[in-house]
Amino acid sequence: MQLSDGKRKGLEAIANSRGLIAALAIDQRSALRKLFSAATGTPADQVPREALENYKEAVSRVLTPYASAILLDPELGLPAARQRAKTAGLLLAYEQTGYDKSVFGRLPRLLDDWSVQRLMAAGANGIKTLLYYSTFSSSQINEQKHAWVERLGAECAAEDAPYFLELVAYHDEMDEKSREFAKVKPEIVTRSMAEFSKPQYRVDVLKVGVPVNMAFVAGVKNNGADALYTREEAKEHFRHASDAAKKPFIYLSEGVSNETFGDALELAAEAGSRFSGVLCGRATWKDGVPIFAKRGLHALEDWLHSEGVGNIQRVNARLEKGTPWFTRFESGTKTSRLSQ
Repeated sequence: MQLSDGKRKGLEAIANSRGLIAALAIDQRSALRKLFSAATGTPADQVPREALENYKEAVSRVLTPYASAILLDPELGLPAARQRAKTAGLLLAYEQTGYDKSVFGRLPRLLDDWSVQRLMAAGANGIKTLLYYSTFSSSQINEQKHAWVERLGAECAAEDAPYFLELVAYHDEMDEKSREFAKVKPEIVTRSMAEFSKPQYRVDVLKVGVPVNMAFVAGVKNNGADALYTREEAKEHFRHASDAAKKPFIYLSEGVSNETFGDALELAAEAGSRFSGVLCGRATWKDGVPIFAKRGLHALEDWLHSEGVGNIQRVNARLEKGTPWFTRFESGTKTSRLSQ
């Protein structure tokens, strides 16, 4: 696969000098409101905008010196984008948060008053959209989603912007945290990665969850009694998903703890997964929300400088066996940025 100069430049800004993406994600909107609601007792829709913006700014200011890039949203995150370290690239989210529960199929929606052109003008080095995707959904639903991604791929290509597609696995009739869903998750993740590696989508990097639910892997956090996969079976699922991808892919933390995400990355490395990094969000910063809500900004900054930095450094340490993104493209050259 070949890559245009503009897309290559954008990916170099988002990755470190080794070609690995060690990125921080805080584009959450409704999820962040829920965390604030749980910490304060305030209804989620009444959490002050200023509090959300201030939280994102603090995370960006303190943690981006340890990240190759940060993923933010243009609705609440632009002030935080201006607070990031000079060495950190910027990804901006293009989708609306969540999905319309009154419409079947978890169909994606874009932000009405933004475009790829506007996001790039706001300083983005790349564009991210989130897609709920299930290979068990009807062809009618999935064809709508395929066409949606094709349109976005074309829009990003027109602006010469790297396109990151975040795939969130689900099943219409299952709880995503259930043992039942854990049985089908490897198939959904693997087939989704294969589908959106196809050239018609013009996706440059896939952002995916790990292909197993770590809560059901034998030997992880003493959960052997509930194990669904042995460690070797889990590694085989990692290998199958990795082999299905024809584009660079990075892992998201899916809201799990920092320890659990670290275990997942260790398992991926043991399996020989060719992942090119991470976009890690709540596993890095979510425990700071109640501190900020109860004790204020200075207490949050103290926590971020200690626990937050420790969290991101533990994730970064797991990337040593990652595969540089540029190895997936023809004429790949080493990036010119300073090592993170």
